[in-house]
Amino acid sequence: MGSLVSKQIQRRIDILREEKALFDLNESCGDEFPGCDYLPSDRKNWMAGLNPKRVPINKIVWPGTHDSATNEIGIPCVSRPFVQCQSWSIYDQLVRGTRVLDIRVQEDHRVCHGILLSYSVDLVIDDIRRFLSETEYEVIILEVRTEFGHKDPKDFDKYLVDQLGEYLVHQDEDVFQKTIAELLPRRVILVWKPRNSAHPEAGGPLWSEGYLRDDWVDTDLPLTKFESNMKYLSEQKLISLRNYFYRVEDTLTPQADSLVMCVRPVTDQIRGFGRLFISQCFLRGFANRFQIFSTDFVDEDFIDACIGLTYARIKGKASKC
Repeated sequence: MGSLVSKQIQRRIDILREEKALFDLNESCGDEFPGCDYLPSDRKNWMAGLNPKRVPINKIVWPGTHDSATNEIGIPCVSRPFVQCQSWSIYDQLVRGTRVLDIRVQEDHRVCHGILLSYSVDLVIDDIRRFLSETEYEVIILEVRTEFGHKDPKDFDKYLVDQLGEYLVHQDEDVFQKTIAELLPRRVILVWKPRNSAHPEAGGPLWSEGYLRDDWVDTDLPLTKFESNMKYLSEQKLISLRNYFYRVEDTLTPQADSLVMCVRPVTDQIRGFGRLFISQCFLRGFANRFQIFSTDFVDEDFIDACIGLTYARIKGKASKC
């Protein structure tokens, strides 16, 4: 028992030390980058505001959310704090500017995170369709996967196509070089990641998992996650040369040997350093690899940072990016 307590105390010391290191880095280097002071006049229509004819898909910095549909998961004040990663609904996330969604499902079509359940995926689709009906030029990357340890919903690929078919951008590597305007009226890039079912085929309405990649680092240590994200990003091809999306997850994960097991206080130890990460991408020469940036408990400042860098790229203000 004494050994466990000692390890937990040491881990807390390590976390605070790493968090201080990020504060010090921010203090010494700052968190400014091209477009950092740009504020969209309308987050709901921020892609439209950048002129869809001049916005290539591969130059967008996509603000995303991790475990996007967990705002009502579990039991409030009982199990929810241990698995909830977002406080806004899917519709509210989209209206506020989020453009990449991470949806986990199980066999009965319910959204889940591990063993805990949320609402039916039908509500997610309804929110997406509502948002698309209210906008003209906003493009969404929708990732749907069967959660680890669960079975694929039966004929789920057909369900997704039936629900969103009119909006789906078909799997085609040429998409990365096109502008938003060239995709219209199709505005959803839907990546379906089943566990046992057949994977989407080239040319079809759904995209296979190889087109949305990331390197998940399972840790609650903020500097460790920050530097690991930077390392993996540095190993990617330039955005102009690759035919897949690459995601950086600005998140932390509660660990079994930690004193703190609730998601919010753990992930908050890195959430405030999103702008620092983008700034460091420029200082270290990796900004031309940066593409999708996802977080827990997304807020407008995080979204604005991604939109601002997109603006700088489109206006030619982000050299080598």
